[in-house]
Amino acid sequence: MALAKESTPVSKNGADQDAEYRTQTRVWLRLLACTTLIEGELRRRFREEFDFTMPRFDVLAQLDREPSGLVLGELPKRLMVSAGNLTPIVDRLVEDGYITRTPSNLDRRVQIVCMTVEGRKTFRRMAKSHGAWLAELLADFPADRFDGLIGELDDLKGAVRDALQKP
Repeated sequence: MALAKESTPVSKNGADQDAEYRTQTRVWLRLLACTTLIEGELRRRFREEFDFTMPRFDVLAQLDREPSGLVLGELPKRLMVSAGNLTPIVDRLVEDGYITRTPSNLDRRVQIVCMTVEGRKTFRRMAKSHGAWLAELLADFPADRFDGLIGELDDLKGAVRDALQKP
């Protein structure tokens, strides 16, 4: 009899845990689906309207925030990509005249990347379209629910970061 009493909570906890895992998986899949749908449409529009890729736009977005330029080694960290994946993107942006890459005055091994005037004009035009596209894609979601959703997603992001910090 004692065994039955001890095993009952384990079974219930196991079922509860399975339900929790299903819920967490559903949240992850919904987030992934939203990201995939939006990203796919943005990629298509960048390609069709500007003959540009999202990774190139993302590099320009980072540089737009740093008018005096950015150490090249910082870009992969900010964009969460490998340096190897970033190199051809940077090379292409330099070739097309959107950015410059020059050695640092303090350490010649360090490269500084800056947006050119043409790059900044092009980026601002694309950023305006990017904002309009997002507004169009999210137009059917009730505007009064965005703040709450942002708060919830901030909390979720914090919880994930905390989980990653645990030993």
